[in-house]
Amino acid sequence: MNLRPVLAAATAVVALSLLAQPATASATPPDPAPGGPQRPYEPDVEGTENLDELSVTAARGAGRSVTIAFDRRSRAATGQVPAGARRFVFLFDRSVSFNPGAFPTCARTVIEQRGPQACPAGSRIGGGRGQSADGQSQEVLAFNTRVGRLPGVLVVLPASGVILEQTLERVSDPYRGEYRWTLDEILPPTSVPPQDRAGTTRFQLSFGATTRHGGRTVGFAETTASPGETLSFGLWSEFVTGQVLLPTSRTPLVAGTG
Repeated sequence: MNLRPVLAAATAVVALSLLAQPATASATPPDPAPGGPQRPYEPDVEGTENLDELSVTAARGAGRSVTIAFDRRSRAATGQVPAGARRFVFLFDRSVSFNPGAFPTCARTVIEQRGPQACPAGSRIGGGRGQSADGQSQEVLAFNTRVGRLPGVLVVLPASGVILEQTLERVSDPYRGEYRWTLDEILPPTSVPPQDRAGTTRFQLSFGATTRHGGRTVGFAETTASPGETLSFGLWSEFVTGQVLLPTSRTPLVAGTG
């Protein structure tokens, strides 16, 4: 299994990525994955308006594999700490497909009881970093898993003990012309009041590992696009204030080191 670290992939191609303009709340983008797990209801709270930017890099590897690295930056319009998030939905270009069945899975209970180091070899499919408003950052790990009957990803922050579940779902209308798959991440309610939940100012998360399966090299993420073609990505984001944003990024697919 060949896992490309998110920072290396992002650094190699960041100059080629087209950075989206800051997203605003002028319109409310519809939910791109309404049929998946539902977040428990919480009323909206008063808070700052978030301004988000997204850049994405895509590097072609062996076979049709691709490493896709999301880099989200968030700030408050008032200059304060960004409002906390309820949900993120990662949107992937129509050329991108996923092969979770080719990789071992790691159950949430394994990480809760024995830590991420106990996950099966080959189950880690990505990673990155998260940064808070005070400048502190921590490592993020991503593991192939199943969430109920759905394939998914566990996003793990070992330093803080946070485990977030993402479910792999087909995108809904009106997004199907540009995207095909989503990873739907719910941030469940906690004992901290919503208005006191601080948002992250930046997080980086990549998806991209390979393995041998069926006699060929298989990527967790694959693309039918060729190097030089432009791919589209998005990050539908909902916050505790009820604000919904959809920053997007169009980026050229580059040839990786394979």
